Amino acid sequence: MPTTGNTASTGTGTGAGEGAVAGAGESWTALRHLRHLLDLLDQGAPAEQFAPPAAPAGGPHLDEPDAAVVADATRVALRIRRTLGQHRRREAELAALFDTAGDLARLRDLDAVLKAIVRRAKLLLGTDVTYLSLNDDEAGDTYMRVTDGSVSAAFQQVRLGMGEGLGGLVAETARPYSTGDYRDDQRFRHTTTIDGAVTEEGLRAILGVPLRLGTRVIGVLYAADRTARAFPPDEVALLSSLADHAAIAIDSARLLDETRSALVDLNEASRTIEAHSDAMRRAEEAHDRLTDLVLRGADITDVATAIGTVLQGGTLIHDADGTELARSGNDSGRPSARAVAASRTGGRAVSADGTWVCAVLAGSELLGSIALTGRPDLGDADRRLFERAGVVTALLLLQRRSVAEAEDRVRGELLGDLLTGAADPASLPARARRVGVNLDHPHAVFVLHSATAPRQRLLAAGARVAHCRKGLAGLHHDDVVLVLPAERPGSGGSPGSPGSPGGAAAGLADELGQALAGPVTVGAAGPVTGPGRFPDAHAEALRCRTALRALGREGTGAALGDLGFLGVLLGDHTDLIGYVRRTLGPVLDYDARRGTELVHTLRTYFDEGTSQSRAAETLHVHVNTVVQRLDRIGRLLGRDWQRPERALELQLALRVHQVRHPDDSAARPPA
Repeated sequence: MPTTGNTASTGTGTGAGEGAVAGAGESWTALRHLRHLLDLLDQGAPAEQFAPPAAPAGGPHLDEPDAAVVADATRVALRIRRTLGQHRRREAELAALFDTAGDLARLRDLDAVLKAIVRRAKLLLGTDVTYLSLNDDEAGDTYMRVTDGSVSAAFQQVRLGMGEGLGGLVAETARPYSTGDYRDDQRFRHTTTIDGAVTEEGLRAILGVPLRLGTRVIGVLYAADRTARAFPPDEVALLSSLADHAAIAIDSARLLDETRSALVDLNEASRTIEAHSDAMRRAEEAHDRLTDLVLRGADITDVATAIGTVLQGGTLIHDADGTELARSGNDSGRPSARAVAASRTGGRAVSADGTWVCAVLAGSELLGSIALTGRPDLGDADRRLFERAGVVTALLLLQRRSVAEAEDRVRGELLGDLLTGAADPASLPARARRVGVNLDHPHAVFVLHSATAPRQRLLAAGARVAHCRKGLAGLHHDDVVLVLPAERPGSGGSPGSPGSPGGAAAGLADELGQALAGPVTVGAAGPVTGPGRFPDAHAEALRCRTALRALGREGTGAALGDLGFLGVLLGDHTDLIGYVRRTLGPVLDYDARRGTELVHTLRTYFDEGTSQSRAAETLHVHVNTVVQRLDRIGRLLGRDWQRPERALELQLALRVHQVRHPDDSAARPPA
């Protein structure tokens, strides 16, 4: 029994042992399959390698339950593989997104940011083309901004209206859209322009996701292939994540550009403010400098020089009549009346032929003008400075006018007292000295008349002359009268010579005629010394001026002595000897020196009716002798001695001479 039992037991044990061994062998085979799956998962093997391997020939086979377990484990392993693959892909995508975010964060230029976005989208999704459009809020559409992989010029310039095509729909709805084949997808509003651009580029599968900043869509990011295919959700999510990063980078670049622009504008504003401050400082300094000149009593020439120095140009100042008052570094003439009128009307400096002109105004009254040369490119700041100089010049001219008016009143009162003789003669020299006039020096009196210039303009022009020559000017009985220093009697000033009153009157007529652009008639008398003689001198100058006008000699100047016998008749004191000397002096002197008979020959010539032959018979000489004597007389008296007016003067002088020296002709033996 024991043996049997042992045998049985052994047999049983043997059977059991064999069963156990067999079971152990089968279990080991199943475990081997499971280990094989784990190894495949660890190696990241492709899915086709996860299929159960075929059993070896003559080897043990899995029973049905174990085969089911192995098949189920294989399915689980494939799911694990897919999950691990998804995690690895997601991890790679996240790493790529982080890298993209880092790359975008380092970029500062908007164009560089946009190009980096579409390039990274192409790398991440592996599509043929990626591109990006930005919304145009003013136009109400979205336009292609940058592409990568595109070959069509039309596609790169296409614009999509809101809701048009896939991109317009994404921009309008702020939702991602994709199509496996755009040309056959009727979900989108097709247009000829969009379809033509897509066809030219050869695109079929398109994915578009919005670029959003909060709730606002700023554009669309696209990925597209030239073959039809579907875009799985993970690619949509990946491109959307990239779009979110891109939107932030675009906004950052835009803000950076705006900041740069703001800094540029700020710097420009700072420079403008600095330049304005410099201009204001220069203007204040110039205004203070010019005002100080006026307050210190500087003349108009000092102001012109200061203006030219400050503005670095030539300066020319005229009064309202166009008379030059001062110039500095300038050789040009006075500005045109049109430029002065334009500046007066506009109240601003104007440019005319490269010269800046500023009217000098006191309210609406024109006081004069300033011309600035050498600065055709005058800037706004210097232009305002030039206009401010006009204000200061107006202040100076007003001040000068006030002083001149006060001085003119004093001078006018003095002139009136001199010419009327009503004031105490003893007080007049002291009053004259206070205005710079020395009555101990001989003075001539001049009475002026102009038929074309107003009396005030004539007075102003005469006053300038009187001021320059330390004389007096004023109105007396509605006539403009000047009292000017003259040469002393016996100083060599013969009638009509520049130093005589008549010569001075002729010079005044020319000078004032040029200044007033019209004829000025000047009658002169004098010179006189002492206050008591001025009334008579004035009366004589007035008669001379009247005679000049009556004789048709408007625009000339003379004294009564220059009018010949008419002057003798009009004069208060008949100076016949002086008249004869003025008329026949050269011939009388020649006869006295040479012992000739030229005066007698001349008288006989006139007595015989200017007949040379009859004069020769009367003189008992040959006619050639008369011709020679008359030729000599012509050289002594001048070529015009036979002119009717001159001949009359000569005959009158010969009669006066004959009356005063009757023995000269009566006792003369026949020649």
